Amino acid sequence: MDLEGNTMSKQAEFAVILKMNPMFADLGADELQRLSGLCHTQQLATGEVLFQKGDPGDALFGVRRGQMRIETGASDGSRLTLNFMGSGDLFGEVAVLDGQDRTADATAGEPTELFVLRREDFLGFLEREPKVAVRLIALLCQRIRWQSERMEESVLQPLPVRLARRLCALAEDFGSEVHISQEQLGIFVGAARESVNRQLQTWRKDGIVDLQRGRIMLHNMTKLTAVARND
Repeated sequence: MDLEGNTMSKQAEFAVILKMNPMFADLGADELQRLSGLCHTQQLATGEVLFQKGDPGDALFGVRRGQMRIETGASDGSRLTLNFMGSGDLFGEVAVLDGQDRTADATAGEPTELFVLRREDFLGFLEREPKVAVRLIALLCQRIRWQSERMEESVLQPLPVRLARRLCALAEDFGSEVHISQEQLGIFVGAARESVNRQLQTWRKDGIVDLQRGRIMLHNMTKLTAVARND
């Protein structure tokens, strides 16, 4: 495939990713094509930092392949993982809209290729397509609700429920083989690694999960989902 054909193929992939996102789901094919035509791609190696907290919010990102970790620093010097982004996910909406500094770090968890849509191009598109701006408002409200639920969860829900909910959420993006260390998972749910390990070992004995180095295999999603619902 020549360079022009490869570029068109990537733009078509970005259009599909946009279509899957609630913010852009109502756009027609022509609108999606115009928006995806504004993007370019960026390659990241494992552990490479895309941006850090305090950097200018100058772009919206879509994951073509790979995994991004959205992280921040805790008061004790540890790292708190706020979210994982996999293929098809978009991130960076808040900073790209208000032009303020990034509120967290973004680091590649594995070799990753991103679609990049610059702030000035995106805002120009929103001025021409106001219904996208309306969808974006709804998406940001959804994010606020999500953050409120996580705060309530961390205060009120016991560790097995928090852990099951995080694993179920990761499974939605990455399938039944979740590449995450127990230490990272502990940071994600706000618990010590030892506590996470004890719970995972209990689930392993019950046939719900299997544990391998840096990976958790989810064997019984029915039981795990029941725990997540706190049934």
